[in-house]
Amino acid sequence: MADPRLGRVVAASAAAGCALAGAVAVTVAVVAGPGPGPTGYVSEAGVTDSRYAAAYRIGVFALAGALLLLAVALPPALRVAGALLATGGVLTLLSGAVTCSAGCPLPPFERPTVADLVHGGASIAATASVVFAMLALLRSPAAGPAVRRIAAVGAALALPLSAAIALIMLTVGRGGLVGLLERLLLTVAVGWGLATAGALGLAGRRS
Repeated sequence: MADPRLGRVVAASAAAGCALAGAVAVTVAVVAGPGPGPTGYVSEAGVTDSRYAAAYRIGVFALAGALLLLAVALPPALRVAGALLATGGVLTLLSGAVTCSAGCPLPPFERPTVADLVHGGASIAATASVVFAMLALLRSPAAGPAVRRIAAVGAALALPLSAAIALIMLTVGRGGLVGLLERLLLTVAVGWGLATAGALGLAGRRS
C-alpha cells in the first residue's frame, strides 16, 4: 500500500511548482501587457482584448492548482485549513474562467456588469479563503512549528492589507494606493503558499 505521506510530499512539491509558475505568468501579463498601470487591478491584465490575457488566465489557473494541491498536502488533522484552501482553489478557477470587462469596475463607485461581479466576488472570496486558511493553520498545533510560524507571518501581513483595501474601496474607490496594496497582498499570498509548500515537503521527507 502506498504511503500517504509520500503522496502529500509530492502534492507539496507540485503546489510549489504551480505557485511559482502561476506567479511568473501573471506577472508577465501585468508587466508586459498594455496594463492598467499602478492604479488598476491585476485582473485587468486578463480582459479579452489584451494580448496577454491567455498568459494571465494560465497563471491564474496554475495558482488555483497550487491551492488545491496545497490542500492535498496538508495532513488529515488540518481538514479545516484544507477545506479553506480547496474552496480558495475552486474560487480562483472561477475567477480565471470569468473575465471582467475593461477596467474591472466594482461597486459602490462604479457600474459593474454581471461578469464583473462574478469575477470580483470570486477573487475576493478566494483571497479571504487563503487568509482564513493561514489563521486556521496558526491556531492548530497539528500544523507543526514551521508551518505555524509561516502562517503567523502571512496572517500578520495579509490581515492589515486586506482591511486597508476593503476600507479604501468602500470609502474612496479605485486609486493608486489600492493598486499597490492589491499587489502586495497577492505577493504575500503567493509567498506564503510557496513557503508552506516547502515546509510541508521538508516535514514529509523527514518523517
